[in-house]
Amino acid sequence: MATVSLKQDPAVLAARLTRAAQTAAASDLDALLITPGSDLQYLLGAGGESHERLTCLVLPAQGAPALVVPKLEAPGYADVPLDDLGIEVVTWVDGQDSHGMVADLLGTPSRVALADAMPALHTLPLRAKLPGAEQVLASPVLRELRMRKDTAELQALRDAGAAIDRVHARMAEFLKPGRTEAEVGADIGEAILAEGHTEAAFIIVGSAANGASPHHSVSDRVIERGDVVVIDIGGPIASGYNSDCTRTYAIGEPAQAGVRETYAVLQAAQRAAVEAVRPGVTAESIDAAAREPIAAAGFGENFVHRTGHGIGLDVHEEPYIVGGNQLVLEPGMAFSVEPGIYQQGQWGARIEDIVIVTDDGVESVNNQPHELVVLPA
Repeated sequence: MATVSLKQDPAVLAARLTRAAQTAAASDLDALLITPGSDLQYLLGAGGESHERLTCLVLPAQGAPALVVPKLEAPGYADVPLDDLGIEVVTWVDGQDSHGMVADLLGTPSRVALADAMPALHTLPLRAKLPGAEQVLASPVLRELRMRKDTAELQALRDAGAAIDRVHARMAEFLKPGRTEAEVGADIGEAILAEGHTEAAFIIVGSAANGASPHHSVSDRVIERGDVVVIDIGGPIASGYNSDCTRTYAIGEPAQAGVRETYAVLQAAQRAAVEAVRPGVTAESIDAAAREPIAAAGFGENFVHRTGHGIGLDVHEEPYIVGGNQLVLEPGMAFSVEPGIYQQGQWGARIEDIVIVTDDGVESVNNQPHELVVLPA
């Protein structure tokens, strides 16, 4: 399986590894065990997917890290400055006990943290090889690093936002009456690639009643004149960082009564939530800023999800903008602000921007119009 290597400044990677080890020590952990995925990409600048052959970064709280990797996969890490980072490479071939190699590197730890997405086919053998070690999730350690983006990460998010904005700017090319959601979605997917993404991670084309299902994908429904259509799209660019942006369109004048008035409530709520973002406020206060105007207008029960999610190497990551999350926002945090109003059986609407917490306020990486965009019918 190919490994995706992204050129990273060795000094940046070294600092991340050091902070991860220090945070692990402060959390009474003996080591972090990180298999391929976004956490490994963050720490080494190398991504990929887990499979039946174990690749694992062994990052002890004290001491030198090691990368246990199948010999046939090792060339995929050639661009990673492993020597500069002081990472020992331990290769293995089919028939050898890779999980035992990890255990040998650790000795007799009492508490280890595993990558959240580590598959059970590795979690369980590691448990058997380390019977005296409590296994916990690594996310409480790594989220402290990952949700505070550095300068390069923030620029990557800006680039991703600009790329998906270019796709939304082309929507009149694709979204026309007489076409199915699936046909529109296929064209959008091609545009996502053409405008600078490496893949289309998700495409939602929710027309009429389908727009009232927040996680609708596409269907064979034919888009009609007067439909309100929710378009939620995004994916990674070459850096590995993701876009995610939603806009709502109408095919000519909306056929349903009250669409413009209801949409105006949503637009005001989304604007209020974005304007509330600044250092020192809590994540839940942004959720409340979006929710209160919608509830005051009588649509509280029609807003059925959290206001936002963090974004970076994963489309959904910390911090989550939701009631009950008392996390205090800090500069460098990036997340979506995406309230919605969903009229079941009729239509739905959502407006989503990715925003960055700055030193004194907020920056949006998405800059397409927030008004209900009325396309030719």
